[in-house]
Amino acid sequence: MSNFPWLTTIGVVPLVGAIVIGCLPKAAAASARLVALVFSLITLGLGIAAATQFKTGGSGQQFQLTETHTWIKQFGVSYALGVDGIALALILMSLVLVPIAILAAWRDVEDDTPGRQKAYYALLLVLATFMVGVFAATDVFLFYVFFEAMLIPVYFLIGQFGGPRRQYAAVKFLIFSLASGLVMLVAVIGLFQAGPGGEHGFLVSRLTGIDIPLDTQKWLFVGFFIAFAVKAPMAPVHTWLPDAAAESKPAVAVLLVGVLDKVGTYGMIRFCLQLFPDASKWATPVVITLAVFSIIYAAIVAIGQTDMMRLIAYTSVSHFGFIVLGIFAMTSTSHVGANLYMINHGFTTGALFLFAGFLVVRGRSQNIPDYGGWQRVTPVLAGVFLIAGLSGLALPGLNSFVSEFLVMVGTFGKYWLAAAIAAVGVILAAIYILLMYKHLMTGPKPEGERFAAVRDLDVREKVVAAVLIAFLIGLGVYPKPALDMLKPAVTQTLQHVGVTDPAPKTGAAVDGSAK
Repeated sequence: MSNFPWLTTIGVVPLVGAIVIGCLPKAAAASARLVALVFSLITLGLGIAAATQFKTGGSGQQFQLTETHTWIKQFGVSYALGVDGIALALILMSLVLVPIAILAAWRDVEDDTPGRQKAYYALLLVLATFMVGVFAATDVFLFYVFFEAMLIPVYFLIGQFGGPRRQYAAVKFLIFSLASGLVMLVAVIGLFQAGPGGEHGFLVSRLTGIDIPLDTQKWLFVGFFIAFAVKAPMAPVHTWLPDAAAESKPAVAVLLVGVLDKVGTYGMIRFCLQLFPDASKWATPVVITLAVFSIIYAAIVAIGQTDMMRLIAYTSVSHFGFIVLGIFAMTSTSHVGANLYMINHGFTTGALFLFAGFLVVRGRSQNIPDYGGWQRVTPVLAGVFLIAGLSGLALPGLNSFVSEFLVMVGTFGKYWLAAAIAAVGVILAAIYILLMYKHLMTGPKPEGERFAAVRDLDVREKVVAAVLIAFLIGLGVYPKPALDMLKPAVTQTLQHVGVTDPAPKTGAAVDGSAK
């Protein structure tokens, strides 16, 4: 099965599911969600099967499960797919979150017209296809195609199925994404001109290690980095995210923030560092400064939010600051931590958005002051919400702690001041998470007929919660499988950049007694 096109198959299956949904008759439109769930689970099964073919210790090549075919020969564009440990981990995380999001979205458009039901679930599956493609692409131009294609389903998922300000949020998302994408397109063309050209001239493997003058590298780096900073997002180009997350359905917010935003940080690793190593070192002080600013600024803004969805979105901006900090600290520990953070953030943010969505369905409001005492009304929901919140503030024993600790430790050895300032973000995280939980869940039991009719989580919602909580605890208690998958890819990336870990400071070296 080594020659089986695993990655193409994984990408095509959800697309086939979307076509099947589109062909459903109006009388069977309610079956769209079941079809979407079945196809997403089949895709997940294929993803797990592909992972069994992946050699965790490395195969001597950067990418495994590769497929390479000439696409546009005249321009050197290839249909080329492959994964290292980083890409495979992100694909698996995406494939897990898609059926969870679909199951959570079971009643999102239940009372709507048949056409809208079919469109909603079909768009979720189309988005799944593009998510696989963007992480699996090993041709720079093909990556750009998937990078831009993701905008289409997200735009319609927000603009057609979102909240009262959905059109504004969708257009803002589109403008930010298209503008940054155009900047990257210029850089993609410039990279091809600087590269070897010819057939397969856009392959990452052919562009890695080529001799590009430093001044050219700097311009190309900036073009790619701007697009990835917007996608991540980093302050100050983050403002589209709170609006998009607040107006999206919770399931869409999960895929938007939990998966799509990882394309930004993944792109920094795969393209900025690997293709422009000297420019990456040149830009490191500025990028680290922006990362620390994102951590602190977004955390402070999150504390003042009254909309729970916007609050969770701002926490993600802060968390992405930690990820970028770990990437550009360029130590093996910080890099492993940053990559693991991307995985953990997907599950933690996914849990927060979905559990907040369950609460909004019952309370009919995203406004935090409209709540209080709900742990007495929905104790199970309050319990799982608390666990997700504690993961968000990186409580030891839960998944985010491991990755955040590795980022901080790895950064401190080279940039102690940046690590020290970033540590303030850990304290701020405890403030915004615990304050949100206090205002939502604690206090006297709310009175009134409306609350008498409220029910706790049903079986479907408990299944969603159980799966997410299992990942939050499992990756916190036993992160070794994920770390084993990520470490070889991290080592290769840092070798491409040409950096090594700083030598440890021994006691003798510190007090000057060593000769």
